[in-house]
Amino acid sequence: MTDRSSAARAAPAVSTLAATSIVVSDMIGIGVFTSLGFQVTDIPSGFTVLLLWLVGGVVALCGALCYAELATMFPRSSGEYNLLTRIYGPAVGFMAGWLSATVGFSAPVALAAMALGQYGKAILPGAPPLLLGLAAIWIVSLVHLRGTRHSSAFQIGFTLLKLALIAAFIGVGFARGGGQGGGFSPAAFDPAQVVSAGFAISLVFVMYAYSGWNAATYIVGELADPPRSLPRALVAGTGLVVALSVALNAVFLYTTPVADLAGQVEVALIAGRHVFGEAGGRIVGALICAGLIPTISAMMWIGPRVTVAMGEDVPLLRLFAGRSGRGVPNAALLLQACIATILLFTQSFEAVLDFIQFSLILCSFLTVIGLIKLRITRPDLPRPFRAWGYPITPLIFLAVTLFMLVHLVAVRPLQSLAGLALMLAGLVLYGVATAWGRRTARRAPPR
Repeated sequence: MTDRSSAARAAPAVSTLAATSIVVSDMIGIGVFTSLGFQVTDIPSGFTVLLLWLVGGVVALCGALCYAELATMFPRSSGEYNLLTRIYGPAVGFMAGWLSATVGFSAPVALAAMALGQYGKAILPGAPPLLLGLAAIWIVSLVHLRGTRHSSAFQIGFTLLKLALIAAFIGVGFARGGGQGGGFSPAAFDPAQVVSAGFAISLVFVMYAYSGWNAATYIVGELADPPRSLPRALVAGTGLVVALSVALNAVFLYTTPVADLAGQVEVALIAGRHVFGEAGGRIVGALICAGLIPTISAMMWIGPRVTVAMGEDVPLLRLFAGRSGRGVPNAALLLQACIATILLFTQSFEAVLDFIQFSLILCSFLTVIGLIKLRITRPDLPRPFRAWGYPITPLIFLAVTLFMLVHLVAVRPLQSLAGLALMLAGLVLYGVATAWGRRTARRAPPR
């Protein structure tokens, strides 16, 4: 396969700051604002809960380092589609690409848009949530259709706003919280809690909340200097999100009694009322809405890059390979926006997310195994960046990811099988597309 990153070079190069903002925005979605209520139900110690988020962050950083090595070796935008194609062949890559191009990004976009609509009611009580969600998807899409410069400015601006609001919430929370919550002193820490079933199950949800640590690999072909920019974006973005996530959960625990948080989804709203009084719901609602806009933007930016790469490689999908004069993949971007819109209308995206989680985690697992495979079988390949701490870092990531896969099969066997079926459907489509391409090539007149 030839490297087609030159096609992306028609657009202005993406800066390290923009790539970092994509990682940050993709990682900080709704998960960090909702997960704590279920964690404190199984883990009685606030210190252990914070340790849980720190452990998950270490695993995410290990994954980011592994992806940085692979993506700088093969700097073509499209994430796992390109990496798995290089490591295992085009059929495996196509399965991962098929998953990303259909629902892998569209379903999370729909979920974020719906969450924005629900929290938007705190700011605009009379506005229909569905309309707010649709507006978010299509306004963001229109911004990206205008070109990389507009995308970068929009992404960086809203990400900085998001970070400023979160930092302000953390600062005010510690200043005004008064320690009325359960706290997070290490005095109550019991080491046995770390190996408990509750800790292991909660870690699965923490890793879901941290998903997005690999986001910049989807645009690596558009970075100005991939060997330098990509590792910096992945490591800096992931590290910043881990620090903010630990601090946010510390504020929730510091300001709010555990009894008020246990079993609740709207953790941030509950904590916001303890910090700001009755106006807390409106303030936190505005914070979450402002934060979800760059999350939607990040996924609407990087998702279409997978479809573009598949269109460049597979003649049957050539329609989606095109770019505008500004380097924007118009057809691929509009396809993702339309799928996200359909999911938003049908309200089926949460079920879709349930059954694609296994497949998405499996793709990451195969990718990191591929790092070890290439270190052994192809030590001669140029490696502009080498994963720090190898082989410990990939082994940590693989161990936790394998646990998550086993857990999903045990707890959600039907959804996991459905995810595998979707991947196999991609394999069937690849066979059809390959056969169609061969027939087309034979019928083409000789030059």
